[in-house]
Amino acid sequence: MVALLWKVFKVLLMALGAALLLASLLFVGANVWVLSQTQGRIQHALPLCGPERVGIVFGTSHWTRSGVRNPHFDARINAASRLIRLGRVEHLLLSGDNRTRYYNEPVTMWRDLRGQHVRHEDMTLDYAGFSTFDTLARARDVFDVERALLVTQSWHLPRALFIADALGVDAVGCAAPERPVAGLWRLQAREWVARASTVGDLYLWGREPYFLGPVEPLEIAPQIWNAVMIDGALDEVGTGEEDLAE
Repeated sequence: MVALLWKVFKVLLMALGAALLLASLLFVGANVWVLSQTQGRIQHALPLCGPERVGIVFGTSHWTRSGVRNPHFDARINAASRLIRLGRVEHLLLSGDNRTRYYNEPVTMWRDLRGQHVRHEDMTLDYAGFSTFDTLARARDVFDVERALLVTQSWHLPRALFIADALGVDAVGCAAPERPVAGLWRLQAREWVARASTVGDLYLWGREPYFLGPVEPLEIAPQIWNAVMIDGALDEVGTGEEDLAE
């Protein structure tokens, strides 16, 4: 009897070991797949990002649990405003969580970008970007975005680009410059788990966005420098017509 129980125990132990090994291989394999498919499309120097008409800025809380400003939020905002100033993007889609009246990531991003002199007409707010997947699905299905520059941290970009690929959005990544911060390793470790989960969401469980709504194509305003060039060209044409008339 004891021998039989020991044999059953060994079989169960071997099965558990095999399951853990398989899970580990799948976990590592999913991460390698995501990273290998996306690393070549991530730019780390802001002046070299783009140019693209649309930049998608992913939301996050602007405060940490300890009550201080979130450096990852600030990095995304600073990168987005600089990309506008450099002319590397024409329009920003600010996508984030707005589940309650007391928590509104898109409005907070908009307010901080206005504080950095980004024009109101150069921004569109997406209040239902509850996740990276939701942000990109809504960018495609609600805001009619086909190409975009994704603005977020370098450790977040591989997953965002992988999702964009699966959804058929032609995207490249622009890494928001960051300084070393405490606890970054926890975010990076969580991202490894999120990448593996994303592969399952996309190819096994058929994830759908939480909320879509009516189509609202982005209205991209003419850039100031473009308007100046157009006015100058029209002036030259007018002068030429006057010369011909004489």
